[in-house]
Amino acid sequence: MSEWRKSSYSPSASDCVEVGHGIGIRDSKAPATHLPLSREAWEAFLHLAKA
Repeated sequence: MSEWRKSSYSPSASDCVEVGHGIGIRDSKAPATHLPLSREAWEAFLHLAKA
């Protein structure tokens, strides 16, 4: 079981994007499903988001 962390940019407790270390990302409204991401894919996403 991974610990999921909510995005600091999420406006409320019910509309969140969550990140699970080593697992991927998910929508807090649908926690049973997630999008698996490799470390490389996540780092590439963060790099592009910061640019």
